[in-house]
Amino acid sequence: MNISFHSIFVGLLITMSSTLCCCSGPLGGNGPVISFQVGVVLDLDTQLGHRALHCLRIAHSNFYSRHTNYTTRLVLHVRDSKGNVIDAAASSLELLNDVKVDAVIGPQKSTQANFLMNLGERAQVPIVSFSATSPSLQPRTKFFVQTAQTDDTQVGAIAAIIKTFQWNQVVIIYEDSEYGNGIVPHLSNALQDINARFAYKSLIPVSAHEDFILKELYKLMTMQTRVFIVHVSHSLGPKLFLKAKSIGMMSEGYIWIITSGLMDLLPSMNLHVVEAMQGVLGIKPLIPKTSNVESFRLQKTIFDLANPGYKPADIMSIFDVWAYDTLWALAMAAEQVGTHYPEASNQDTNSSDLFNLPISKTGPKLLKAILKTRFEGLGGMFHLVDGELYPTSYKILNVVGNGEKEVAVWTQSQGFKKVGPNTSDDLYSKEDFSSIVWPGRSRVVPRGWEVPVRGKKLRVVVAVRPGFEEYLNVIKDSRTGAVHFSGYYIDVFKSVMAALPYAVPYDFFHFEKPDGSCAGSYNDLIYQVFLQNYDAAIGDITITGNRSNYVDFTLPFAEGGVVRIVPITYEDDNGMWTFLKPMKKDLWLTSIAFFFVTGLAVWILEHRTSSAFRGPPSHHLGMIFYFPFSTLVFAHRERIVSNLARLVVVVWMFVVLILNSTYTASLSSRLTVQRLRPAIADVKELIRKGHSVGCYQGSFVYDILRGMGFEDSKIKMYRLPEDYKEAMSYGSKSGNISAFFDVVPYSKLFLSKYCDKYTIVGPTFRTDGFAFVFPKGSPLVADVSRAIIKLTENAEILDMSISDLTCNGPDSIVTSVSVSLQSFKGLFAITGAITSSCVLIFIVSYVYKNRCSLQQILNSTNTFWSKIKEIGRHFDQRDLSSHPSIISRDPHSRYPKPQVAEIVSSSESVDLSNSSLRVLSLPMNILSTHSSNIAVPDIPKDSTFSNSTVLAPILQEESNTAIDATDR
Repeated sequence: MNISFHSIFVGLLITMSSTLCCCSGPLGGNGPVISFQVGVVLDLDTQLGHRALHCLRIAHSNFYSRHTNYTTRLVLHVRDSKGNVIDAAASSLELLNDVKVDAVIGPQKSTQANFLMNLGERAQVPIVSFSATSPSLQPRTKFFVQTAQTDDTQVGAIAAIIKTFQWNQVVIIYEDSEYGNGIVPHLSNALQDINARFAYKSLIPVSAHEDFILKELYKLMTMQTRVFIVHVSHSLGPKLFLKAKSIGMMSEGYIWIITSGLMDLLPSMNLHVVEAMQGVLGIKPLIPKTSNVESFRLQKTIFDLANPGYKPADIMSIFDVWAYDTLWALAMAAEQVGTHYPEASNQDTNSSDLFNLPISKTGPKLLKAILKTRFEGLGGMFHLVDGELYPTSYKILNVVGNGEKEVAVWTQSQGFKKVGPNTSDDLYSKEDFSSIVWPGRSRVVPRGWEVPVRGKKLRVVVAVRPGFEEYLNVIKDSRTGAVHFSGYYIDVFKSVMAALPYAVPYDFFHFEKPDGSCAGSYNDLIYQVFLQNYDAAIGDITITGNRSNYVDFTLPFAEGGVVRIVPITYEDDNGMWTFLKPMKKDLWLTSIAFFFVTGLAVWILEHRTSSAFRGPPSHHLGMIFYFPFSTLVFAHRERIVSNLARLVVVVWMFVVLILNSTYTASLSSRLTVQRLRPAIADVKELIRKGHSVGCYQGSFVYDILRGMGFEDSKIKMYRLPEDYKEAMSYGSKSGNISAFFDVVPYSKLFLSKYCDKYTIVGPTFRTDGFAFVFPKGSPLVADVSRAIIKLTENAEILDMSISDLTCNGPDSIVTSVSVSLQSFKGLFAITGAITSSCVLIFIVSYVYKNRCSLQQILNSTNTFWSKIKEIGRHFDQRDLSSHPSIISRDPHSRYPKPQVAEIVSSSESVDLSNSSLRVLSLPMNILSTHSSNIAVPDIPKDSTFSNSTVLAPILQEESNTAIDATDR
């Protein structure tokens, strides 16, 4: 009865196959048929192998029914590998040695492919596998072809799911085989690209029994992570999910994602396995919906009904499609090779060595033709790249009811696409996946982790610094032993945890030894969190680079920075050198230098024209120093003749006015206002003088002080504020400290109590602020950081801060500051530029007017120093050409109006070369009588004039007439 039933369906299958195929020519053809021997190595006792073999036969029948004019034909030689590498190798050796096949389809598993690809390389026969999907088949030989998408092509789709739902930790469960291990490094890299990571890797042997699987699942339950990626074969998958269902791991809050290998076999699984997998997400390559696919689906349905030993599949397997396309590709390549190389055959060997395989002449040509073959197959475009099937899109499936529901489509270039009529809209957020049914039949997207695990509370260790109860205070009940925690940090932590979108129970623990003493430094506390003895740590814990290597920090909730606290004293302004303090040394020196430069410039500009700047050398030097200083009180009496000199003096008097005003104001302030100043205001001074400094015991500030240059022996540590307050009051000379370094919050609180005796000086050494501490990879870090940001933006953390920081000390603590050169750089630059320009203009004018005389001196045969002396003598001569109006003419009078003459010193010389002066001889009695109206020049020794001769201007109309003084 059964035989008849089977025969009926086989006959129906053949009939349907012939009817569904489109023939392109008469059956058989006229020419001789060239046969290509093709071996098929599959695990025929498995669901996949049995179905794949039938797909190959359907593909064989359909191909040659459609291409009846082809002159080549594939002859299939089927061998059973029985699920192990040895039988697969033995079957392949028999096919290569005895049958002398031109190609081998298979093997079915990746573990078998590693050996078979080497046999194909030695015999130069293509090994074509549609089911060995491991990307780690290395070293890959050129004769091994994967007509399937390798497992690494689906990691992008898995990572996209993880990113969409913002899960930052996952657990991968994979089998210990070539198939299982191959995907792990690729998936790890894909997760790193989206800032996610493996929280744990669960490796399960292929032959693992149920007790081992159960033990491993219990271990996973104790972890926080609830996202599990499963990459196992069909033999382990059903057992894994049945055990997970039995212990409650398929309930609400869990996320299970399975890879394409297991998802593809879901239709062939038993119903009780499918029931256990409710809510699972799966990845599967997309099969385009075409007429050929529907025809093949009908043929497969007939096959499933004709084989009662296997569960019928409502959904077509991707491996069925790849097997079908593989035979078509091989048949096309054989036709191309047979047409061009009909004489191709194998080269026999006479060796008795089992592995001395015959070298195929057809194999290399057939391989080349396969790699170039392109056609539209059942699975889409059949196109090989580097011996692998070019990846296509993936479907995101959800196990619901007795089958699978398509949720979305993912492509490498465009990401997610919606399923339905409008498939062009990208999925951007998890709200677009609202149709997914999660484990426990929940519609709420799981957050991917659970805290606490199995009813445990979060163990939060508290770092308590004594002496600052406003920030953290611990009170222990001596009767009950209960510990009560309070303070600013506790309030902030409670507010942050309350702001989370879910409830997280927690308990506080004091970081202390059984005897009640502190259990260690802050780094010791950090290390305990690293060892996961605690789930979190709170307190005045500063973020540092070294600590971040062991734990994860949230965003800071309090300001950071380290400042220096020093004692303050009153300034003593009764010293003998107090008058020098209003200006700094650099300003004093610069001012003195400009006094000298200005005096020298005025002398140069006035020496040749004004008698006030003439005389003996000592008179010149005194005038250079005296004149600019006399301008301080505007006491100068010298007549300035030159316009250039007047400009210099005007600008200089402006500078003197500002300097004088600034000095007067600063000195008055020092003598009338009592000021406070730090004892030592510079860190370099502390180091240079060997002063000792302090910091809190166990704080990271100790490392900062060492980095500044302080010796270990000069750094002292204290626990109580009273201790370092007393140490600073005595100072470093008595074996204590001169300054104390601490973080900003505690420094402010300390000064609110002692601001009349201590102050903060110098810059703030930048550090990150206080933050909460969690173990590496804790899923709470991101959510707690978001809650801190939210509370900070709403000013709720600011409202909880300590506001009573008042002090009854001085209203202000002002550090005396002397005026520096920086404040007057612009002023000195202006006066320097104007003075230099005026001197330069004068020198250029002098050289131009006296170019003949100077040229004559330079052309002389005297020595260099002699020429310099001559030029100096020439410059020393008085020049009255620029001021000819000593006697000026009245424009309304016929005769010139007498002018007061200027008395010339008997030691002076007068340059008459450029002057229209007439020498007049006057008796000495006239000189003595009219000494106020005439000037007596210094007549050179070689002059013929007596010492009673004077000079007077010569009018233009009287240039040829001599005027004698006695005629008046």
